[in-house]
Amino acid sequence: MWPEKVRQTINVISMNIAIVGTGYVGLVTGTCFAETGMNVTCVDVDAEKIARLQKGIIPIYEPGLEDMVMRNVTAGRLHFTTSLESCLDHVDIVFSAVGTPPDEDGSADLRYVLEVARTIGKHINKYVLVVTKSTVPVGTARKVKAAIQEELDRRGVKVDFDVASNPEFLKEGNAIDDFMSPDRVVVGVESERAKKLMTKLYKPFMLVNFRVIFMDIPSAEMTKYAANSMLATRISFMNDIANLCELVGADVNMVRDGIGSDSRIGRKFLYPGCGYGGSCFPKDVKALIKTAEQNGYSMQVLKAVEDVNEKQKGILFEKLQKLFGGNLQGKTVALWGLAFKPGTDDMREAPALVLIDKLKQSGCRVRAYDPAAMNESRRRVGESIYYARDMYDAVLDADALILVTEWKEFRLPAWGVIKKAMKQPVVLDGRNIYDGDELHEMGFAYHCIGK
Repeated sequence: MWPEKVRQTINVISMNIAIVGTGYVGLVTGTCFAETGMNVTCVDVDAEKIARLQKGIIPIYEPGLEDMVMRNVTAGRLHFTTSLESCLDHVDIVFSAVGTPPDEDGSADLRYVLEVARTIGKHINKYVLVVTKSTVPVGTARKVKAAIQEELDRRGVKVDFDVASNPEFLKEGNAIDDFMSPDRVVVGVESERAKKLMTKLYKPFMLVNFRVIFMDIPSAEMTKYAANSMLATRISFMNDIANLCELVGADVNMVRDGIGSDSRIGRKFLYPGCGYGGSCFPKDVKALIKTAEQNGYSMQVLKAVEDVNEKQKGILFEKLQKLFGGNLQGKTVALWGLAFKPGTDDMREAPALVLIDKLKQSGCRVRAYDPAAMNESRRRVGESIYYARDMYDAVLDADALILVTEWKEFRLPAWGVIKKAMKQPVVLDGRNIYDGDELHEMGFAYHCIGK
């Protein structure tokens, strides 16, 4: 049963929602819906995580999220529980936002998605709309529907329900703005009733311009994978161009300006660097490749995208090794940035992990600093590297400084202080954010990507 405070809230709020899964997508989604006045219950099987959330302890780093969670908990619109069945009699919509980790073969693991579906089938007694928010391959909604119906049949009861697909397009570090002011919302439905519910749900976010795109469910499921794969393709393409620029004497930054000014191409996701990471692009590219294989088709472009990215994650190490004549034994290397991108502590598939591993294998001492991901690095890497107090502590007695993640605080460092602190004034810019001419004039050996 829900607490009395929750039941009182239900009577005065127009929509009641359950979000299953309090990871990145689930917690942001639930909190943002609560911000618009809806009654939201976030569900997770991890009792410790739920207990921490009830105390206001947020398990992820996302700017603005902690304040928003606390505000809506205090207002009585946002609740946390370990029991999905306890709230099914009161909700209009259940969002499934559980993890879909990649299997060894690259396909998405749907065990948690289907477990949620079976729980719903075992306990619903009235109509509910079941919406998949997790990134799942085409055909998942059909499996979810079948799992729910199988449990209903086992119970011998007849309850109407619908399924829908509502993929997320959140950028870590900017997730709240993305959710509250979306470019578009993609929704796959198969009934008019589901369409009306989803229209009502998203109306508060679309008061100025209604940008909900309704389509069939398989198309919605495919849209998520296609979008992320396209963005990953642009990144790998630009990294390939950057590597060629170095060989032929061109400047990739000028090339990027030249092609980015073409309105058919645009400038977004055309920045060369040391490879993409995170929870979405690597996993989704692999899953789409696997989906194609399961249907007798080969995604040649995406296979190349993945191959280029894996090689690109080693590009900074290769440059460093070349600078020191192939011998890095005993060298001290400073790393600025550990997260896969600024604005998050997420290190899943981060280029920094590949770089750290290669540096350690080559006998280097690593001094690292990241504004948000230090604890996450300790969890993944352990204490085999030195965790600096700040960006200047990281460069102390370093033979080289490598920028891996372009956090804002790294953009205008005190180069004079850094040069005095370093053993050798060598800078490898993995994100092309510094002025090479300026650093050369100050006596630094400066190297970047694609120039």
